Amino acid sequence: MDSPRWLPLESNPEFVSCLGMKPSWQFGDVYGLDPELLSMVPRPVCAVLLLFPVTEKYEAYKQEEEERLKGQGHKVSPDVYFIKQTIGNACGTIGLIHAVSLQFNISFPEPDSPLKKFLEQTAKMTPEERATFLEKDESIRVTHESSAQEGQTEAPSLDEKVNLHFIAFVNVGGQLFELDGRKPFPVVHGKTTEDTFLEDAVEVCKIFMARDPQEVRFTIIALSKDSF
Repeated sequence: MDSPRWLPLESNPEFVSCLGMKPSWQFGDVYGLDPELLSMVPRPVCAVLLLFPVTEKYEAYKQEEEERLKGQGHKVSPDVYFIKQTIGNACGTIGLIHAVSLQFNISFPEPDSPLKKFLEQTAKMTPEERATFLEKDESIRVTHESSAQEGQTEAPSLDEKVNLHFIAFVNVGGQLFELDGRKPFPVVHGKTTEDTFLEDAVEVCKIFMARDPQEVRFTIIALSKDSF
């Protein structure tokens, strides 16, 4: 049986407001990686999204990384919310779910917001069970596809192969986690703090860029909230 497929999202995930997030939360592009441009990003930063090309070099590294971490007996804190990706082209929505999963109790003004309901209903599920639940969640699917069709560029067809992928970086318990639904588990990239989280996540993004130096299709997006 073929896996379900959604329309791909553009790199600007504004549709999260349609899912019920407070307007004080905002996604914004990170326009450069030097300290001066990073200092322009509103703080605190709660999550970072990276959009990058899936190339042969990346796929080879991904496989090597998985085998290495499994060999090390990789374990992850149960405090990390993680969902597997079983829906084609849903990486943008899954990246957003990962980005807001830690803050959803304070970020949604309405108790019946689609994304808040999803996070509450799947809180105690396994990553695989969450993936199955998302496949059947019509409210999130409809919002996702409506946003994809309203993007600045014409949406590709459901069957068109898109080799760009969203992942999220979050700070859980002072550890920098990479959350990628195509991977079997979250990946830890060392220690971080609320003050250094953006810079620490950007350092990992630079590694992705260095792996494919001929590629330019990288976009970094920061999720910020008011500090009041």
